[in-house]
Amino acid sequence: MVEFLSLESTEALFAHIDPSLRLAGGLSIDNGRSEADVLALMTQRAEANRPVGSGLLCFAGGGAYDHDIPSVVAALAMRSEFVTAYTPYQAEVSQGVLQALFEYQTLVCRLTGMDVANASLYDGASACVEAVNLAVAATGRRRVLASQGLAPHVRQVLATFAVGTGHEIVDVALSDGTTTWPAVPAAALVVAYPNYLGCIEDLESAAATARASGALLIVMADPVALGLLASPGEYGADVVVGEGQPFGRPLSLGGPYLGFFACRQEHLRRLPGRLVGETVDADGRRAYVTTLRTREQDIRREKASSNVCTNQTLMAVAFLVHLAWLGTAGLAELALRCARATRYTRDQLLAIDGIGPLVSAPVLREFALRLPRSPAEVVVAMAEEGFLAGVVLDTAYGDGLLVAVTEKRTRAEIDAYVAAMRRVVA
Repeated sequence: MVEFLSLESTEALFAHIDPSLRLAGGLSIDNGRSEADVLALMTQRAEANRPVGSGLLCFAGGGAYDHDIPSVVAALAMRSEFVTAYTPYQAEVSQGVLQALFEYQTLVCRLTGMDVANASLYDGASACVEAVNLAVAATGRRRVLASQGLAPHVRQVLATFAVGTGHEIVDVALSDGTTTWPAVPAAALVVAYPNYLGCIEDLESAAATARASGALLIVMADPVALGLLASPGEYGADVVVGEGQPFGRPLSLGGPYLGFFACRQEHLRRLPGRLVGETVDADGRRAYVTTLRTREQDIRREKASSNVCTNQTLMAVAFLVHLAWLGTAGLAELALRCARATRYTRDQLLAIDGIGPLVSAPVLREFALRLPRSPAEVVVAMAEEGFLAGVVLDTAYGDGLLVAVTEKRTRAEIDAYVAAMRRVVA
């Protein structure tokens, strides 16, 4: 590998890693320590962490949220039949998993207002990349307009993949919290709904701009917010993707999560990943199979718009169980509870001297604040008070703090958070 890359040493392979992240002196553990001694030391270091739910109340979001997970999710999704199930190529022995994935796809279509959904992708960021790949293949254009309202980690993943694919990713700035789209030819407009600052984007305007320029509209949607907001499909979106973590998955150190992906029927042949379909067997009984297995992703890989041919089955089953358990009314109630708690929290925080809104656009369950002292300092100080106060915003958005409120936060917890914030900023 070193020779192929024309490098001078193995060490040069790792030169791009920031020195602050590297262990220059090893793990600082004496040689010859026993397994029990090393395990005791690692346990001691791990206990220095303060995870959410164990001494810290979470008011942070930015793409991963501390939602309630009903007990039924683990009771069903963690059954051995699902946990041990592998790639369902042999339909005759995989009917249970295939049916679950078919139902998952059905709920994703209903949630997004799209015609067809795949059986999930790895996470929301990779799903967004696959949506861009689809748009480029469908339009023959390489320029992609990406709203700055997409989460920073999503835009970073888009930029990383664009190096290899040759796509031109053009950032479109926010104006007071929402995106104003330029009328230029592009393969796609990519917008978050709501966006990273929690603001509700104008999808009608985005769709009109996309249609006028012959671009596809890709919407990265928050599945909880879709319990209250009109679906992207109703506004004319061509592809809808998103992070499925709020349904069935705890924060869990960042994963495993899942990305959902849905599109219009006309893009079916470019749909990435695995697709489960319904058919009948030789006796006319309903049966489920992986379908469209002969599309270009498998047979012409060097020309394919996607090389993803798998999915996050277990995460998709958890998503399915959670969403089916809520039902239509339960999802709306969940989203409304988040919205009401967010409104209350925001109003209480804005009543504190020195705290103001970063932007004025309408929000649903997340919002950005300007603080009278460094947001990073506030987060550290609030941790000492027992709260994960929020996410410190990237400088591209301005000096601020992003706060999220889910249905798990009670009135008493919110009041305690506000009281602690009043002390800290003072």
